[in-house]
Amino acid sequence: METLEKIFASKLLNVKAIKLQPTNPFTWASGWKSPFYCDNRKTLSYPALRNFVKIEICRLIEENFPEVDAVAGVATGAIAQGALVADELNLPFAYVRSKPKDHGLENLIEGELRPGMKVVVVEDLISTGGSSLKAVEAIRNNGCEVVGMVAAYTYGFDVAQKAFSDANVRLITLTNYEAVVAEALRIGYIAESDVELLNQWRKDPAHWNV
Repeated sequence: METLEKIFASKLLNVKAIKLQPTNPFTWASGWKSPFYCDNRKTLSYPALRNFVKIEICRLIEENFPEVDAVAGVATGAIAQGALVADELNLPFAYVRSKPKDHGLENLIEGELRPGMKVVVVEDLISTGGSSLKAVEAIRNNGCEVVGMVAAYTYGFDVAQKAFSDANVRLITLTNYEAVVAEALRIGYIAESDVELLNQWRKDPAHWNV
């Protein structure tokens, strides 16, 4: 029986949302260099895949966080996914900016989250977890309870796992690094030598370079 992690990994690879550039690494917002990039926002451009992501995130929310009162997306990557999920679940939706607007109402949270609401945060991707947990902090500071977070993908770094544990946030994802790499190797998307390089990078991503 195929797992959700494997099924979604296969779908990401099918639309070439996984990029591998070992000799020309990507630079993340954290400053880390990476030979591997997961652009799962690409799923929004494929209606059937977009619907799959929406339905599976909704299912995970209903199974794990049935007490949810509202959905919040993390800007910008999870605004669309979060709105789709909230619409499917018929729940209020808001999104959290990385920093307050510098004009108008100077909002950090766009939309209305009333104090006391039980909120599930939707995220597209977890790397270090920093931006995701800043959104959690903003929601908590608004007087709401964050009951959990559902993300499409996680790299599963130790630093992120510790950060989520320290922040007391339960994280559930559709797929992860291990599932994507295993499926990519199985279908010939990457070679065995690529796996060795990727594993070296993942051991210490903060200091890795070509």
